[in-house]
Amino acid sequence: MRYFPLVFLSEYRSQVFFLLRWLLLSTLIGLLAGTASAGFLAALAWATDWRELHPWIIWWLPAGGLLIGLMYHYLAGRAEKGNNLILDEIHQPQDTLPLRMVPLVLLGTVLTHLFGGSAGREGTAVQMGGTLADQLMRPLHLHRRERKLLLIAGVSAGFASIFGTPLAGAVFGLEVFLIGRLRYDAILPSFLAAISADYVTRWWGLYLPDIHGLGHTHYPHMVAPTASVLGLLSAAVAGIAFGLAGRAFASATHLVSGFYRKLIAYPPLRPVVGGAVVALLVWALGTTRYIGLGVPVIVESFSVQLPAYAFALKILLTALTLGASFKGGEVTPLFFVGATLGNALALLLPLPLPLLAGMGFVAVFAGAANTPLACTLMGLELFGAEGGLYIGLACVVSYLFSGHQGIYSAQIVGESKHGLWRRQTGKHLREL
Repeated sequence: MRYFPLVFLSEYRSQVFFLLRWLLLSTLIGLLAGTASAGFLAALAWATDWRELHPWIIWWLPAGGLLIGLMYHYLAGRAEKGNNLILDEIHQPQDTLPLRMVPLVLLGTVLTHLFGGSAGREGTAVQMGGTLADQLMRPLHLHRRERKLLLIAGVSAGFASIFGTPLAGAVFGLEVFLIGRLRYDAILPSFLAAISADYVTRWWGLYLPDIHGLGHTHYPHMVAPTASVLGLLSAAVAGIAFGLAGRAFASATHLVSGFYRKLIAYPPLRPVVGGAVVALLVWALGTTRYIGLGVPVIVESFSVQLPAYAFALKILLTALTLGASFKGGEVTPLFFVGATLGNALALLLPLPLPLLAGMGFVAVFAGAANTPLACTLMGLELFGAEGGLYIGLACVVSYLFSGHQGIYSAQIVGESKHGLWRRQTGKHLREL
């Protein structure tokens, strides 16, 4: 017993050292990722506003696609793999992520939105966060075993700062690369980096209040009915629809990408053809509501009954954009798909329209990205805790019904979603 204080102090001295070490590293990651996200948000807001004021620019989408295609074909190298490169490096570390990934994905995404493509922003923020975090390895002389933690923290920082959801961002980094499992040794770096990056991005918004786009979109807090058998069954039914929609989104994007790869051998020409197709569809629709981020439509979905086909149009236009090698994320389009699908389900299910829109907002993303815990937390952060039971159930059911499919082909099945799929454990989604 007389040695207990020494053992106690020895154990917790190492814990305190680990905490202080990662507090410093995570602050640096947060500063880099948060600042990059703030600049990206401002650039994206400018591009969106300019496009809406000058809708003729959409006819130049093929030219924008050629510019993006040439940039990535001749300059990107490994960076062309985007988010999947980061996930592959987490699974099997090989070499530092190329720093050129940051300016390439930022410029490529802004050009995609400027010319009228349908894309999101999460992919850009995650790539910037992960890449900037990875650059700290050599100058700080970090140990190789710490690199995975650094990459996960960078992913969490990028996600948290772009959406203003630090809890969801922290868990997203832990959950996204391995389906069915969490990496708990990265939980402290992930949380600290997410909180730090979110704070830095918000600070830039307060410090430069005149710059449009630095703030985050605010959504209404949910008013949920008292839990009942009918209500929870309705949430489960909605979750099935959300999971199938997430699977359809991922499958459509991969299908279009595979089609263009077979049809057009020279990669820079793929976004040219894809851009022409998207521009013609926008002209045929006679509206720009289904391109870009689509935030105005997402906000409307919580209060106004929208056309029941809105979600399908967004899946189509986003698949045609990203599948043709334009740059940008999938998550905000998934928010659009989920919110508008939930809006349509309000015509069939006995749940309030705002609740169904909020459930769909996060649950389709949960199914497509295979991240039910992060999406549940995102729902609580964005919409409040009152609808948490419904949101969580929808996310979990969506995750199950999306199958072993998803928007990130480098994800590995760590624990199969169902016993019937046990043989797929340990495989990348791109192998299934």
